[in-house]
Amino acid sequence: MKLSSRAENILAQINTKTKLGDLRKIAKDIKKDHELAMELWSTERFLPRQLAILIMDNKLLSQDLIDKLDKDMQTHPFDERNQLMDWLMANQLTKDKKTITLIQSWKNSPASLQRRTYWYYQARLRWTGQAPPENTPDLLSAIETSITIEEPAVQWAMNFLAGWIGVYEKSIETGVSLLARKRVFIKVKWYQKGVRPITCQSSLQWKVTNEIFNYL
Repeated sequence: MKLSSRAENILAQINTKTKLGDLRKIAKDIKKDHELAMELWSTERFLPRQLAILIMDNKLLSQDLIDKLDKDMQTHPFDERNQLMDWLMANQLTKDKKTITLIQSWKNSPASLQRRTYWYYQARLRWTGQAPPENTPDLLSAIETSITIEEPAVQWAMNFLAGWIGVYEKSIETGVSLLARKRVFIKVKWYQKGVRPITCQSSLQWKVTNEIFNYL
């Protein structure tokens, strides 16, 4: 895609030292511009794609377009494609009822990033302080059935959800005992009680990890 002069000017502001806060400032000035977002996305570069996500119009995010974005994300390294999908979920997909409905349909999606988003969204419903949904037993049953055969990125999201169930729904111990039985936690690794997993990079993940260890 031939880029417009506006897209070129924005790209000139992005380099290896650009931080997420910088991208948010640029996005704040642009506001919503779906056409520009698609131009930035077409560069195939990680940071411009993060900016593109911020200025997309979520009203235009159909399943077909999400499938295309998902396919494009596969060209990125593992961590980058997970970050892009999580960024898309947090900044666009959870902001509109139509796209939330799409997320809720991805439990058995053929696309692993979309399955990851389904499970991650279920965890999000629990940490945002609202009353937990009533589907917890069904989710735990599905986790126990399929976690060992899932893709690593999806396993992480399943474990993340089980952790939050252990934190906020303490009457349901299955979420924690499941992790103990399967010996699976974050990228299919198990750590001794009290030892911080090296893959637990965020304070949020560490909070859940600590809570799980307290039960074991």
